[in-house]
Amino acid sequence: MLSRVHSSTIVGIDAVLCEVEVDVARGGLQRDLIVGLPDASVKESIERVKSAITNCGYSYPDKANVINLAPAEVKKEGACFDLPISIAILAGQGNLKNEKIKDAVIVGELALDGRVRPIKGVLATAIMAKKNGFKTVIVPADNAKEAAVVSGIDVIPVMSLSQAAGFLNDQLPIEPMWVDIESFFEQANIYDTDFSDVKGQESVKRALAIAAAGNHNILMIGPPGSGKTMLTKRLPGILPHLTLDESLETTKIHSALGLLDNNTPLLRQRPVRMPHHSASAPSLIGGGSIPRPGELSLAHNGVLFLDEFPEFSRNVLETIRQPLEDGTVTISRASGTLMFPANIMLVAAMNPCPCGYATDAKRKCKCSPNQVERYLARVSGPLIDRIDIHIEVPAVPFDKLSSNQEGTSSADMRKQVVEAKKQQSIRFQDGKISSNAEMSSKMVRTHCKLCSDGQEFLKQAVYELGLSARAHDKVLKVSRTIADIEGTEDIKPEHVAEAIQYRRLDRKL
Repeated sequence: MLSRVHSSTIVGIDAVLCEVEVDVARGGLQRDLIVGLPDASVKESIERVKSAITNCGYSYPDKANVINLAPAEVKKEGACFDLPISIAILAGQGNLKNEKIKDAVIVGELALDGRVRPIKGVLATAIMAKKNGFKTVIVPADNAKEAAVVSGIDVIPVMSLSQAAGFLNDQLPIEPMWVDIESFFEQANIYDTDFSDVKGQESVKRALAIAAAGNHNILMIGPPGSGKTMLTKRLPGILPHLTLDESLETTKIHSALGLLDNNTPLLRQRPVRMPHHSASAPSLIGGGSIPRPGELSLAHNGVLFLDEFPEFSRNVLETIRQPLEDGTVTISRASGTLMFPANIMLVAAMNPCPCGYATDAKRKCKCSPNQVERYLARVSGPLIDRIDIHIEVPAVPFDKLSSNQEGTSSADMRKQVVEAKKQQSIRFQDGKISSNAEMSSKMVRTHCKLCSDGQEFLKQAVYELGLSARAHDKVLKVSRTIADIEGTEDIKPEHVAEAIQYRRLDRKL
């Protein structure tokens, strides 16, 4: 008897609807046959399915079965087909009713005793099922909260094959999983760190507030121990709260890689990724024979912190140039092209020289000019050109370190960021972009008009610093953000002057 069950497979970060067709007890075959471009883990599933069906008290067909996973041109991988294959075999034997099966998408890995184990990409599966008009998605109990954040579809958590079969036969009622997203998000915005913990560095805090307000990329240059990493770790506390749509986008990426725990159905805080400088290009931007997202996509809607910036391989750094401009990562393979979202705020940190003390007034630099030049040359000019703000982080003097006076707090900085974001939400109310850093050249000409004094400031900077056309637009975008923080519609000369000083390292680098 032929039976059909709906399931899904993950391609990149999205779920693709699949049909699991089983021709039960077809004669003429020596063993069960799985077709439809399965990988090794899918082919092995038949042994898990046999044991699970038998250990749950059902009989397995005596003759060999043909199992087809459609569409055949899509590569199937992982153990998520265990449960739908088992359900299809039971339905083909007449052990299950077909009414509920038609309206459900089923995924899950099986243990040999019939327990259902968690899988990757359940959030994407629930989103796909809703878009395709299904009423129900049957998922492992450990993944149920993750799927339940998608409203408008019943998420049925099952712990075993017996539970799934009982539910589909109307013998075991199972309440759909429900998650209170609003209260979940209310608990999200509590941070253990605060910018008031950082002694001194008020100018750097100002630059970070501007970067956070406009989603601008920032490069910090300073000697070891000046606080670059400490400042970056406090940056999430002043970033705008994640919206539900942003959280779903980012969570789907983490879900596809299996990085969510059972108690975190949604990411509530903006992600901060800090890859080591030994990271390869595929680990940073994504890749593989079957493309997977990398650190840039995992930092989507958040922060990517690259410490020891020049220590990264130059070839690796060059791969992030295009994603910084486009907000997406494009990976091409013979089988096709995949695009992963990568709308990130890049925060990079580096020493001024190999020994680190070229700008430290208290310590002598041991590097020769040629060594310093080679060290700085590890980061290419085109990449530096794509970073909006360059700021020096000086060593903190003792009187600041020993002072009991607190500096600017995260709450104060966050007020500035929120004020700027309000201005941008009005300016970009069409929803195509959400921050000043994303403005196109046409938008820059529309929203970043300068008075004659501001124009003269910018003209001198272009000639003296040798700014490129891209850097020219970066200055205007940062000026626009500074004006937003101040709550003014017009960009004043002092806003332009402050934005220009954040490009003064162009000539040095």
